[in-house]
Amino acid sequence: MKTFFLMMAICSIVLAPGAEFAVAAAVDVPDTMAERVKPCVACHGSEGVAGKDSFYPRLAGKPKGYLFNQLRDFRDGRRYYRPMALLLENLSDEYLMEMASHFADLKQPYPPPEPASLTPGEAALARRLIENGDSARNIPACVECHGKALMGTPPFIPGLLGLPRMYMVAQFGAWRSGGLLRGRKADCMSEIGKQLTVEETNALAAWLSSRPVPERDFSVATLAAEMAQRCGDIVRSSAE
Repeated sequence: MKTFFLMMAICSIVLAPGAEFAVAAAVDVPDTMAERVKPCVACHGSEGVAGKDSFYPRLAGKPKGYLFNQLRDFRDGRRYYRPMALLLENLSDEYLMEMASHFADLKQPYPPPEPASLTPGEAALARRLIENGDSARNIPACVECHGKALMGTPPFIPGLLGLPRMYMVAQFGAWRSGGLLRGRKADCMSEIGKQLTVEETNALAAWLSSRPVPERDFSVATLAAEMAQRCGDIVRSSAE
């Protein structure tokens, strides 16, 4: 009964003539790029530059086509990370391309290399995979797609230098498991990741994160025809 009388008392106040309530005023948010990317920089850092110990990748300076493909894959469920899926679920291709262009055009300094924690054997293993791959397992050399300077092949293939070691370890693990990084289809990095051992991915991540980023732009202009065919589903964007 006490609950009943309490509810009646509340209703009498709410329904009383002349009762005034504080209603939150609608906020007119300008459609500017600064407003659009506010959710992005919360994790990826100011100006798209995350800290060296972050699990979140750098966005600034990444190839536009690569960024667009990742955004679209998150939105469409081909790559899964729930916070990203929720942020992007109602955004159009045009909107995503504008955001990708924004981050691709940012020219921000890279963090210093991380201290190397490799044995000579691990360093040799990493360099062998980066420079030569492993033909017996159909693993191409990293330089075949990412360039001899490992700075990427615009507009779809990103550079490998300047990334946090722990982020790369997590990416390799996701490719190997096949659960979180699915790409637009079963893409070439998923195939390669499943062939690599934990020892190899740890060595690659440690070696790559310990290398300085060159001051000049050493990105490769074009992808070799063989790799373009093998990774054809990655090197397509909104032009389809």
